[in-house]
Amino acid sequence: MNTAPDAETEGAGLEDWIEAQYHHSAQRMLRGISATDILKHRPGFGQTIQAQVGSVVASPVLAAYDPDPDYFFHWYRDSAVVMDALRLLHEGDTLGDEALQLFAQFVHFSLGLDAVDGRRLVEQPQWRERVQPGFVQYLRQDADLTQVHGERIRGETRLNADGSLDISSWPRPQHDGIATRALTLRRWLALPKLEPALREAATRLLNADLDYTRRHWPEPSYDIWEEDLGLHYYTLCTAAAALGEDPLCASIYKMLDGFWDGAQGHYRSRTLSSGAASPKQLDIAVILAAVHTDLPGVRHSPGDPRMHATLTRLEQLFADQYLINERRPVGSGPAMGRYAGDVYYSGGAYYFSTLGAAQLCYLAACRMTAELAQPWLQRGDAFLNTVRAFTPPSGDLAEQFDQKTGLQSSARDLTWSYAAFISATAARRRALATNLTKS
Repeated sequence: MNTAPDAETEGAGLEDWIEAQYHHSAQRMLRGISATDILKHRPGFGQTIQAQVGSVVASPVLAAYDPDPDYFFHWYRDSAVVMDALRLLHEGDTLGDEALQLFAQFVHFSLGLDAVDGRRLVEQPQWRERVQPGFVQYLRQDADLTQVHGERIRGETRLNADGSLDISSWPRPQHDGIATRALTLRRWLALPKLEPALREAATRLLNADLDYTRRHWPEPSYDIWEEDLGLHYYTLCTAAAALGEDPLCASIYKMLDGFWDGAQGHYRSRTLSSGAASPKQLDIAVILAAVHTDLPGVRHSPGDPRMHATLTRLEQLFADQYLINERRPVGSGPAMGRYAGDVYYSGGAYYFSTLGAAQLCYLAACRMTAELAQPWLQRGDAFLNTVRAFTPPSGDLAEQFDQKTGLQSSARDLTWSYAAFISATAARRRALATNLTKS
């Protein structure tokens, strides 16, 4: 069993580990961007996929649920989170022109996706003949494919890394990815070093993403875990952040306010289209919404006391549920998962969940006086101590680490895990610098 270090070794060398893990995470995250040297064979679907320049694969490790999942896809949300972490690497002087080049590739790849048209697959159905009989049940129907053209491509949850449509029947639509991409584009466009041609292309992509978000934010979609159709806190929060000063945001914030559950003391994560009650209302997705958007002011931001209460409730949930949290030493936070009763792979802790909790603490510290910020800095470091405890010597980060054994599970080399580490530690540096100026 992988167990956390004792209290004496826990505090030793945290800064050195953060520095080493930061650089390792940067290298491994970059492996998932423009991974054109990787060929993905999906014999069951009759496909061979070669990643296109500018695509971002959720994991460059080839797998086919054998047992690891097949994550060789370009997810809108994952790619936006990764591109935002790339921006942080650039701003922190870890990457110079290479970051600008990769961002340019991402922009042009994303613009090229607008030409994808599901009607062509319907008009030329020979591809279905290459699908093995056992996989036919997983295919999208013609009626579905016929709808995917024009702006509808933005409602896709994911695409193949070569820029072609995902032909598998998968939960759709999903609106948060486009809003998150728009927010990432806004942040890149705020940088002074973008060349005019890149600035024009990124602005064109941003405007199209904002138009889509304006039209579709109130419509039901699937949550970030691709499990439930409804209205979701994360999706609405990213829409509000992307739209900024748009008058529509007043309506979005009003809807977000309605997600507060005073009796339970946390923000609810979703309202299901079916009208049914959901057992997933206490969900780390709410915390991820706060850290990915970092909204100004207090409302629905890292400085929101209701967000802090939600984090506390999640800490209590996973501290009680996960065996690896039972004997954690003083100075370590609980390993964090998604929601109660999760059964995906180990149903365990996620690196990006635990890192997201750390990032919320650091962003909260940035908004407080030096005296009030100190406990939040320590709370953030406690989460990082836990990530450190369950990170192997190689520094490689999968999607999960098992709630009982602490061993890694699900997708290996998850680009989002590395992006989450980069984002959390960048927030930590910002919090420490801000706190120093207040002292």
